[in-house]
Amino acid sequence: MIPDLQIPWMLASSSAIGVEATSTGFLPLQWLGVLLGLAGLIFFLGAAVGMVRFPDFYTRMHAAGKGDTLSTMLMLSGFALVTMEDFSVGSWLILVKIMAVVLFIYLTTPTSSHALMRAAFEDDEMPLTEADLEKSKKRKRRKKK
Repeated sequence: MIPDLQIPWMLASSSAIGVEATSTGFLPLQWLGVLLGLAGLIFFLGAAVGMVRFPDFYTRMHAAGKGDTLSTMLMLSGFALVTMEDFSVGSWLILVKIMAVVLFIYLTTPTSSHALMRAAFEDDEMPLTEADLEKSKKRKRRKKK
């Protein structure tokens, strides 16, 4: 059995002073972060629904590219705000690092979506037309009967 040892050091966020400052002064900032995170989850859900519902590769890639970029940016921005317990140097460094990731995703996700769409187009993957959509609807009706 290990005896209970008293640890002489404590983290600033777990001390009584840190908890009081977090619970009173910065609560609106944390609530804004939670709301941004929830908005990001809603956009992730919209992107997932678009991936399932849209008929062809190009519209699915559009849903994935737009939804993924916006929802990731919202969620990471919300996470950055939630981690801002105080305005110390450590909190600012975390905020800057998270915003650097957001900037990287903002630049690379549309570029990769465009590269995938261009590769599909060069591989003769053509977008569906209205006539193609009508044919697929008729086939689905025949299968149900």
